[in-house]
Parts: sequence; C-alpha cells; structure tokens
Amino acid sequence: MAVTTERLVGELPEETGRLVGRRAELAQVVRLCGRSRLVTVTGVGGVGKTRLTRRAAGELQRSFADGVWWVELSPLSEASHVLPYAIAETLPLADQSTRPMLEVVAEYLAEREMLLVLDTCEHLVEDCRTAVAALLAAAPGLRFLVTGRRTLGLPAEEVLTLDPLPVPAADDDADPDGEAADALVLLAERAAEAVPGFTLTAADRAEAGRLCRRLEGLPLALELAAARLRELPLAELNRHLTDRYATLGNTENEDFDADPPWHQAMRTAIGWSHQLCTPAERLAWARLSVFAGTFDTAAVRQVCADELLPDAEIPGLLGALVDKSLLAWVPTGAGERYRMLDTIREHGAFWLRGLGEEDELRRRHRDHYLALARWGDAAWIGPDQFAWFDRMTAEHDNLRAALEHSLAEPDEEHTALELTAALWFFWYGCGFLKEGRVYLDRALAADTAPSEERAKALYVCSQLLLYLGDRAALEDRAAECAVLARQFGETERRYVDAIGLRLAALRDDPAQVVSLAEAQLATDWRAEPLAYAPLAALVMAAHAHATAGRFTEAVAFLEELSEVCDRDGERCMRAWGDTIRSQAELGRGRFDAAREHARAALVVKYRLREGVGSGMALDVLARAATATGDTRHAAWLLGLATQLWDTLGRSQAGVPSLTAARRACERRTREALGDDAYETAYRSGYDTDLHTGVTLALDPGRTSWCARPAAPPAPLPPPP
Repeated sequence: MAVTTERLVGELPEETGRLVGRRAELAQVVRLCGRSRLVTVTGVGGVGKTRLTRRAAGELQRSFADGVWWVELSPLSEASHVLPYAIAETLPLADQSTRPMLEVVAEYLAEREMLLVLDTCEHLVEDCRTAVAALLAAAPGLRFLVTGRRTLGLPAEEVLTLDPLPVPAADDDADPDGEAADALVLLAERAAEAVPGFTLTAADRAEAGRLCRRLEGLPLALELAAARLRELPLAELNRHLTDRYATLGNTENEDFDADPPWHQAMRTAIGWSHQLCTPAERLAWARLSVFAGTFDTAAVRQVCADELLPDAEIPGLLGALVDKSLLAWVPTGAGERYRMLDTIREHGAFWLRGLGEEDELRRRHRDHYLALARWGDAAWIGPDQFAWFDRMTAEHDNLRAALEHSLAEPDEEHTALELTAALWFFWYGCGFLKEGRVYLDRALAADTAPSEERAKALYVCSQLLLYLGDRAALEDRAAECAVLARQFGETERRYVDAIGLRLAALRDDPAQVVSLAEAQLATDWRAEPLAYAPLAALVMAAHAHATAGRFTEAVAFLEELSEVCDRDGERCMRAWGDTIRSQAELGRGRFDAAREHARAALVVKYRLREGVGSGMALDVLARAATATGDTRHAAWLLGLATQLWDTLGRSQAGVPSLTAARRACERRTREALGDDAYETAYRSGYDTDLHTGVTLALDPGRTSWCARPAAPPAPLPPPP
C-alpha cells in the first residue's frame, strides 16, 4: 500500500455547488488573510458569505502549518455560552482538566500556526469578541476568518462587505452575445440543476434579466427562484414576484423600509416562496425551525407530526422542501439528514411564533431528545455503541438546544436535571467531558430539591470529575450523594459505592481502589443486565494492579472484563481493558500479546474518535516493535503517534508513567538505528496521512516500516 506523505491539516465542510463569480472578492479575502490576523466577511443574509469563505479557506489551507479549521456557530444559542467548547470540539484537542475551556484552547493554540474560521457569528458577537481577542493575544501564529451580518468591532479587524452579485443592465437583455452578468449565470446554473434539460434561450434572457434585477442579485433569493422553475415559466415567475414585492411594504414591520434594497429582495423571495408552498409545506417549514443543525426524518415525525401534518406525509413534505431549496439534503453514513439555512430558519421561526405554536413545538423537541437520551442511557452498554456514537454526535446541536430550553424555561429545571444525567454516555463515551460538567453543574444549581434524579446527576458528575481530575469537587458531590442515598433506595447506595471508588483513584490509593472494586464486584452483578459500574470497577482494579507492577493480577481482572463485554458485544470498556492489557503484556514480556491488544484497542478508539486512547495504543505498538528488534517500524510508529499527540495538545495525556515509557522507547530506538536512519523512519511516520497510518498500524502482517505486507490490509472505515 502506498503511503501518503503530503497531508492537508484541518477540517473544512464540503463545498456545495460551484462558486459563481466572486473572483475579485475571493482574491481580496485571501490577500487580507495574508496581512491581517482577523478578517471578517460581512453582508446581509443570503449574500453568499459562507460559500465565499469556504472557497477562500480551501485556497489558504496549504498556507498554515497547523491547518485551517471550520467552526460552525449557527446551531449555538445566544444563552448557551459554549463557544469555547464548539472551538475545542472542532480541533482535535484532548483535555481532561478543570481549567476553563477558553484557557485550554488558548494554550493549545499558543505555538501553532493556524487559521480558524468562525462561520455565522452575528448572534454571538459578544462571545466571539471575547474569545477572538483572548486567543489572538495568546497565540501569535493564529489568524481568524469570520463571517456574520455584524462585525466584531475589534481594533485589528479588517472587514470585507460582500455585495450581491452584479445583475444584467436592462439594455443587455436583448444582447444574447454579451457577457452574462454573474447573477444571470447563477440563475441559469441553479435552474439547470432544478429542471433537467433547462437552458437559458435568447427568448428567455430578457425575463431572466428582469428576475435578477428584481431580486437585486442576491444569491439565496436567486436559488429559491430557480427552484420554482420546475412549476412556473420565467414570465409567470416574474409576475408572481412583482405582485409580492408590491404588497410587501404593507405586511412587514415598520422598520422594514430602512433595510437595504437587497434585504427587501430577500424577504420578497422568501415570502413569495412561502406563499407558493402548500399549506402543509408552510406548516412544516415553520415547525422545522425548532431544530438546530441537522435532523432526520424520525425526529421530524416525533416533533412535528399531528393531525395537521400526518406522520405518513412527513417524508414527502421533506422532499418537497428540498426540491424548493428550503431544506438541504445531507446524506451521511448513518442515514439521510436535513439542514435548514439560517435565513430560511429565521423566517420559519417568525411564522411559528405567529401561529402560536413556538412553546409547544420547543417542548416537543425537548421531549423527543429526552426520550432519545433515556433510550441511549439504557442501550449504550451493549452491541450498538458505534451506531449510538454516530447518532448522538450527529444530534449534538439539537441536544444543546433541548438542554438550553429546559434550563431557560420556568418549572423545567427538573427536566434539565434528568436530561443531563441521562446523557452520561454522551458526555463520557462520546468525548464531551468538560461540556457535560458545565451542563450538569448548571442543572444541579437550577434544581436543588432532593430527588432520585439529583442523586443520579451527582453520580454522573462524579464520573466526569474523575476523568477531569477535580478531587475537591468530587468530594463535595460524594458527600451530598451520601446524604441523598439515606433518603432513597438501593440504586442510590450503589451510586455512593461507585463514587467512593472514584475518590480512591483520585487520591492515588491503589490498595483502596482494589479493595473497593472487589467489594463492588462481590455482588450479584453478573446475574443482572450488563451495566457500566461493574465494568468500570474491573478496569480500575486492573489499572491499579498494572501501575503497581502486579501484571498477573491485572490480567485476571481484564480477562473477566473481556469475557462479559464480548458476551454482550460491548466495545468501549473492552477497549479500555485492551489498552491496559497491552501495557501489562509489555510488562510481562509477551510482545505479540501486547500488539494484539493494542491493535484491538486502536480499532475501537479510532472509530470513536478517542484520540488519547488511539495515541496510547500506537505508543504500545512502538514499544513492542523496539523490544522485538523491529526498530525501523518502531521509529515509524513513533512518528505517526507524535503526529496524533501533536494535534491533541498533550503528549501521553500528561501521564508521567506513559511519558517516561515513551521517552525510553525513543531513546532505545534511536540508539539502535542511529540518528539518520531514525529521523528518516520517524519523519516518514509523522508525514503519513493519519488515516492511512492507522490502517497500516492495524495490519498484523506488517513487521517492518518499509516492507509491503503479503496482501494489502483491508481499509479501515474512516471516522464519521
């Protein structure tokens, strides 16, 4: 298998459709980003800020050593204050500490040369202004490219105001040989996509020109109009728009006349599209505005369907709104999803309020995601973890929206508490520890009444505090949970036992860890449905033995863990067991077994985008290769692992024992190879595309970094 040595660093969304025109604006954005650390592309809704910025980001990707990273802000609510978490989520940043997330992001970026794109900032201007100023001060090599209807107002900001596309002059309509204005080109291209076989004839050119002028060259308005050409010829379409435009001033708010003309054109196009929808399509448009980010058909059925929108009609309505360019169809590996553009959503939300349905639909949205969280709570420990991971990460924006609704509405605090606790598997299993803690702290502060749900929230919070290393907070939560356990039942008493085990781990008391874990495992848990707590006890007891050098005892716990996980198809905790087992087998001198378990852990950890576990597995594979004399392969693996650790921000997750083992491996490998050979192999691993490198590392037939396996390894499915 050929190794990819040139890799593009960063993460950008796929481009949707060709960028029409904008050559001068594109060149200007690229030029501004070359001389300024903060560039904002501003303009009215629907003018094409995101599409232009996406193209510019692609052209700039090779100009930044640490890549160009895209942060989508439109799904975030103004009240959530999760902007630093959204940035950290975009970056492959691993942090398990109690520090504020903005501080963590600043430290991560401090030595990096990177461009961050913040898309759709207008509703988060204050948060963006604070974050951008702090990060620019902390990271000299960092630059920002921002889009929004408002500027940030920072001193270093350079602003490009994006105007609508040029429209054809009236006297150009009769000249079929003249160069077409960009607005006309866009209309013709989108019409050809909407209507198979459509071509702009000389006879149509005058009507098309009038349409472009009527819509002031605003790209989104032109795309909405093009979608209607399935049903209406250009002349009739123009007539409908003229009628709508003439009456618009009497139907909008009194501030409307102060808006720019193309803003009025946008409202005209959207209002006209709304008028030409069927009543069911209009109602669906309004109700769909409660979703954040993307959503699937099943969610729409649960949230939006009733006697006015029958369940059976939902798929057809979604298809009709896609055909009208009011929804975007987003195919994913986990199924079809949909997205509504911000400008379209804003108008839908306006109509939903006018219908008097906003509160009811937001409650239904919240209830749907509460039901999903309850389902995942019960199903996570089982055979479908990959599917749950894909589904819940796809629903992250909607989960935030449901949480924010519950925390903001009077008398909904208890529901917020239940929802945050039910999402334990999302916070822990999907890698959102710090955000989970923020929401749990907010929910616990909002609803302080003693309850079983509060006890569970304290238990879940203690789990996150263990991994974040906050011993003081964990002791406080443990004390309160102990008080609640005396008021309730057996489940709450088990919470106290589990929290006690976590406290022993944070106190660095391996003897107590083993003792408490054995006490938990002395129950009848094996006769009950598999649950997280006993699996965690097995992992923690094994880890305590392994760190003390008692490898045989550690393996005994890990063999039981593997047995019960395999019986139920559980992968996540089994992978943590394989990680510890690989290190224990290294300690026992069983290097083939260490490789086997490291690869088993890597398959799961990489699939779940768990960078720390993936890096630990690669380090074990390197140590095993050095121990068996395959030092070139070891150097290559060390380079690949370093690439991963560099993106995460903390090598070996800051664990001293792992750092010491890694440095010893580097030293032995370099001594065996010599400096030149070591650097060549190491650099080859570091420069290999990470996905390709992980696929190669998982191939058991590959015993040397430069030798081809007998048969190409099966490609590893990329993370979703």
